[in-house]
Amino acid sequence: MSNRYHRPDKPVSGKWKKLRNLMIRSDNRICADCCTPDPKWASANIGVFICLKCSEVHRSLGAEISKVLSLTLDEWSESDMDSMIQVGGNSYANSIYEAFLPKAYPKPKPDSSNEERTKFIRSKYVLQDFLTPSLRIVSSKMSFQSLESGKDLGCSVSSNSSKKKEEMGQFLGNLKVKVVRGSNLAVRDMLTSDPYVVLTLGQQKAQTTVKKSNLNPVWNEELKFSIPQHYGALKLQVYDHDVISADDIMGEAEIDLQPMITATMAFGDSELLANMQIGKWLKTSDNALVKDSIINIVDGKIKQEVLLKLQNVESGEIELELEWMPLDE
Repeated sequence: MSNRYHRPDKPVSGKWKKLRNLMIRSDNRICADCCTPDPKWASANIGVFICLKCSEVHRSLGAEISKVLSLTLDEWSESDMDSMIQVGGNSYANSIYEAFLPKAYPKPKPDSSNEERTKFIRSKYVLQDFLTPSLRIVSSKMSFQSLESGKDLGCSVSSNSSKKKEEMGQFLGNLKVKVVRGSNLAVRDMLTSDPYVVLTLGQQKAQTTVKKSNLNPVWNEELKFSIPQHYGALKLQVYDHDVISADDIMGEAEIDLQPMITATMAFGDSELLANMQIGKWLKTSDNALVKDSIINIVDGKIKQEVLLKLQNVESGEIELELEWMPLDE
């Protein structure tokens, strides 16, 4: 029986497996432009999964704007697969291309006419009306490749120190995480808990202080991480401190860093820009967000407010503020 995602006479490469895993994520099971279920096409250079009707409009834009490929029929190059994997799919691309989509704007639906689709898709990808007007992504592929390319990153920053050059090749930047507060946390002692938060990114780990007998603690504590070239999710765990026995878990969650990093790389030097929204991490059934997480430039700094519902626990929410910092800060 043939595999839906590759030709049966071809071996399954590691990148095909990654692309297949990307395809089955919930946000990629609907068309990025009109929400038609089960899209079987993709724009490789933009990095989105799209339906047949929208793919016809994308193809009309020309391959320099949108390189359309079938998930079942076409031969995919290594670079095409790399582009899709680097972007991360519909949510991440839409966090850039629809960052300023007005609520009342008529986004097409599965049964929309070709004229409606064409107008929206051209506005979104060619005119880039839903980005900040003064900032345009000339090439989606070039914008997102910088997330994985140490050479590109190294060329953008000069350094007199060989050690700093080596560091620039290993890391994309720094992330300051402010653990603001918790609310309605779970009871792990008789009537209350002594909570603290642990954040983990790869081998890096940091934690807040313990708040005694408090189910609604306010920390306002800042923790700092370096973001490697190949980063994963920032993992959050809340524990109840216990002097006698092992600390009890009070819930956990994951913070997807790609929306912030994608927006950071796409918009360039934030110090030169006015205050504005530059992206979103969208709430889905697959993540712990209470609501969409907005990414803003505030006084020259890229910041993101995150409100998480703790998982695998009866109750509890954690509020965070993320701030992107260049490596030299």
